[in-house]
Amino acid sequence: MRNVLTTEMKRQNQSSVVEFILLGFANFPELQEQLFGVFLVVYLVTLIGNAMIIVIISLEQSLHVPMYLFLLNLSVVEVSFSAVIMPEMLVVLSTEKSSISFVSCFAQMYFILLFGVTECFLLGTMAYDRFAAICHPLSYPMIMNKSVFMKLVMFSWVSGIIVATVQTSWVFSFPFCGPSEINHLFCETPPVLELVCADTFLFEIYAVTSTVLLIMVPSFFILLSYIRVLSVILKMPSTTGRQNAFSTCASHLTSVTLFYGTASMTYLQPKSGYSPETKKLISLVYSLLTPVLNPLIYSLRNSEMKRALMKLWRRQVDLHTL
Repeated sequence: MRNVLTTEMKRQNQSSVVEFILLGFANFPELQEQLFGVFLVVYLVTLIGNAMIIVIISLEQSLHVPMYLFLLNLSVVEVSFSAVIMPEMLVVLSTEKSSISFVSCFAQMYFILLFGVTECFLLGTMAYDRFAAICHPLSYPMIMNKSVFMKLVMFSWVSGIIVATVQTSWVFSFPFCGPSEINHLFCETPPVLELVCADTFLFEIYAVTSTVLLIMVPSFFILLSYIRVLSVILKMPSTTGRQNAFSTCASHLTSVTLFYGTASMTYLQPKSGYSPETKKLISLVYSLLTPVLNPLIYSLRNSEMKRALMKLWRRQVDLHTL
């Protein structure tokens, strides 16, 4: 009799979970007010910086080469990633408790995974592109031709779609028996999974395996490619050339380390490990910091990008003076 009643209560609880409550930093209301302003500025800078890159590369024909087309795709991912996370996060920070519907939570998790996985592979392909260009300059046009470029970009996006579809559908196929409070800033897999009232052992095995394949393996190959690139840089006769190349590689590795490192810390331990507040801070690094840093690291410091920006600016000035 007790088992029947328990099952019935669970059914009632499951049917009542039609929305979730995102708590944010509800335990620190004064912190939320300060973070709202900071995050709003970061969001606007992210949109402006990445939008500039998309416009510059799209309009300037001389930049229609693999290196910059990879950057174009990365900026599209960063803008989309931020647009999925930041508006909802700002709402959460501006209220004590913010509700999000079951469907909206599903959609947010889906697109976070889609753009996150796509970025994982794009960063890997960009590292391979730089490796081929620096270590094999004579054969680079054959190594990274248009066909190879298109296949790498399509592979990155399709991988994101597949992983997002499988993982999000799996998570939301579990029963949610309440409470419906997500102790996080947005609908990310680990905090949502904590609300599941079923055995998630198989999913956690999948989560760890996919994290290793999607994050650890690409980051390992990126590290190897940069080690090879650095060995070539050391042989450069020009001291200035070596310094510029070292600066570029260091910036790239910093961005990659921040993104892959914090993402792996989040997804390698889906239901345990860090405290909720620590998990929120870790998530903020790859969801907030890397999208705003990547335009500066990968593009806006680049001399060709600067020249293209000035060229477009002069073209606009000339049009207005006619």
